[in-house]
Amino acid sequence: MTRTTQFIAAGIAAAFVFASAIPSYAQSSRIEEALTPKNPPSKTRSLTRSLNASPADAAEQKVLQKARTRAISVEAVAPATKEEREEIAKVIVDKPKIDIAIFFDYNSDVIGPKAIAAVNELGVALLSEKLKGSVIMLNGHTDAAGSANYNLDLSHRRAQSVRKYLIHTFKIPEDKLLVAGFGFERLKLPDQPLSGENRRVEVVNASN
Repeated sequence: MTRTTQFIAAGIAAAFVFASAIPSYAQSSRIEEALTPKNPPSKTRSLTRSLNASPADAAEQKVLQKARTRAISVEAVAPATKEEREEIAKVIVDKPKIDIAIFFDYNSDVIGPKAIAAVNELGVALLSEKLKGSVIMLNGHTDAAGSANYNLDLSHRRAQSVRKYLIHTFKIPEDKLLVAGFGFERLKLPDQPLSGENRRVEVVNASN
């Protein structure tokens, strides 16, 4: 291969990577729509609710605050405890959410060319007027291949990578992005535990 041919091939490869990193605004709109509450409360109702918070609301805020503290701590390298994961699962059950396939390399939490487009689409959606300022949970999930501890750690690290990328690239406030790794505890397809559809990041609008 001549030097000119090598140069052209390198240029084509670079252009392909750049194109794959450009977010699809149709996909971003789909994410925005999925995460937007269907019946958002008015400002008056929101204020009334905040002044007369029920025990359930207070318990939910306690769970989210614990997750927030863990997310922003520089020492938060370990996944949430089983008790914390169970609490988070209860809080998000009725929240607007969407599963996003973010393709990481095997045993890697690095956001590479295969993953960057999906994360950029998410970032664009979170900057929309409807979602800006929302508290977002990023929950990592794996398939059932490998040990429970291995998958739990990997799903946590991948969710953290997405969070850090969104903070640095899209300037989303760090206290608005919470993370939890669930490993294969909450399979999307329980009857197909090794299916690739189980490997995903669940994005949840956890705001009240």
